[in-house]
Amino acid sequence: VSKQVLEQVLRELQPLCSAEQQFIEKFFQLGQDALQELEVSVENMSSPVPLSSPSSSLMQEEPTTRLLSEIFGCLEPELRGFLDVCNKIHPFGCLQVLVTLNDSIFEMWGSSSALPSSFLNSILGNVLVLAKSSFNKCIGTLCKEIEEAKISSKMKGGILPSVTCFEEFVTFSEEVFRTARRRGELDKAHLRLADSVFSSINSLSSSNLKVNIDMVMMENFHHVHCFLCQKKIPCLEAKKREAKQRYSEHMEKYVIQYLGQPLEKLNHFFEGVKARVAQGVKEEEVSFHLAYSKQELRKVIEKYPGKEVRRALETLYRKIHKYLSPEENLLPVVWHSMEKELIRQYQEFEDLIQRCYAGSGIAMDFTMEDLLSYFNSITLSN
Repeated sequence: VSKQVLEQVLRELQPLCSAEQQFIEKFFQLGQDALQELEVSVENMSSPVPLSSPSSSLMQEEPTTRLLSEIFGCLEPELRGFLDVCNKIHPFGCLQVLVTLNDSIFEMWGSSSALPSSFLNSILGNVLVLAKSSFNKCIGTLCKEIEEAKISSKMKGGILPSVTCFEEFVTFSEEVFRTARRRGELDKAHLRLADSVFSSINSLSSSNLKVNIDMVMMENFHHVHCFLCQKKIPCLEAKKREAKQRYSEHMEKYVIQYLGQPLEKLNHFFEGVKARVAQGVKEEEVSFHLAYSKQELRKVIEKYPGKEVRRALETLYRKIHKYLSPEENLLPVVWHSMEKELIRQYQEFEDLIQRCYAGSGIAMDFTMEDLLSYFNSITLSN
């Protein structure tokens, strides 16, 4: 409603001020020569201050503008007051005010009935500066709220309030600026807010949450990426790519951390084997080290019969299903990523056995095909 009222006020002001300006110039015969004569007369009637003095800026004003300023003296204060009301009616009322003023001035500059130097353009220019200031203040406050948002230590995951706040603003502002002639201020605001939202998500790394931090960061960066893909805002393309990269990084960390559980002791054993080889121990001599002997390897492998591996994967799937947010639908993606990672680990274990325990006849209790069937059956049964 305030936007419509402001548009109507501006539409009615333009012909009124233009007509008054034309009348004054015609009635007082304010041609170029007459303007100079009037300026001299005004100067003679005023205090003897040199025109070059900063305090004499009023003396150098165009006579038409000075007369219009007398006639419409209350116009700028009234417009400023109206803008204050608009800003109070809606939390983001300053956006609508900014768009309306920008478009109105843009149209006036392209109109033959209102020259760029006209009195009304000068007034609207002053009010536009105020509107931009209000807009920047609004964005600054919003950025601070996003960055300083408190996260409960009991949080169980899901989308952060700061991400939701960012989405709501972007959705609302894009609708307001949908037909705007200029959107430079909005693009700058979007970038500032995106930086704040990324900072808010990154701050989770130092939070004392009871849930897996990488899981929450993965979900929130994924959510931001999907949102920006949907909105297709050119100035946020780089942020969209960054969100995808961060989402992928945290999913990898999440997957690797949780995959340490199904084959944890095997992982530790072969990490030790790789460390010995990296230190210069020959591959065929690793088994002569007491902690990595063939007998120790068999003991570790015996702890992971096929049935136990499948049971551990089922437990893992239920745990992930419990904590991942259903609205993000990341369970299939994470589960497939875990499958790929576990297969990679299995292949690495097999390779190390072949290289460091060649001819020993040692093999894991389950095959690659078994592993694939475990994942497949768990997926189908859930």
